[in-house]
Amino acid sequence: MDSLQQLAGIAPGERILLLPHCLRQSNTCRASYNHEGLQCVACNPGCAVNILRTAALEAGYKGICVAPGGHLALKYVQEKQPQAIVAVACEKELQEGVEGVKGLDHRIMMPVIVIIPLARDGCIDTEVDVQSALDVINAGCMEPAGNKLSEF
Repeated sequence: MDSLQQLAGIAPGERILLLPHCLRQSNTCRASYNHEGLQCVACNPGCAVNILRTAALEAGYKGICVAPGGHLALKYVQEKQPQAIVAVACEKELQEGVEGVKGLDHRIMMPVIVIIPLARDGCIDTEVDVQSALDVINAGCMEPAGNKLSEF
């Protein structure tokens, strides 16, 4: 069974979404940072962070972390102890993140990890295939969330 099939069998309330802060549209983003990462204020309806974050919230995810780096994301995983992680990042961060998650103390079991690589990286104004990411976020959900992409 592949990781997407495993994800589909896990309730959204036991999943978290990890997004890189570099997905934000740096020239218009009005979000601020705190100890849990970038706090999206939904200022741009076409922003990938806003679209994916909203979809995960609507689906009932346990949490969403928009992290400026892997250390904060790992801390978030440790705090939330999810059964599944959907992670968007560049290849380097994804590899380091998966290894980091494997090294954490998991109270129940190792979470299912589904990774979505960036379509364009570069540490600022990066891009992801939003529809593919929405498909992953909504895998196994009763009513898919965030499929209003065509409205933007």
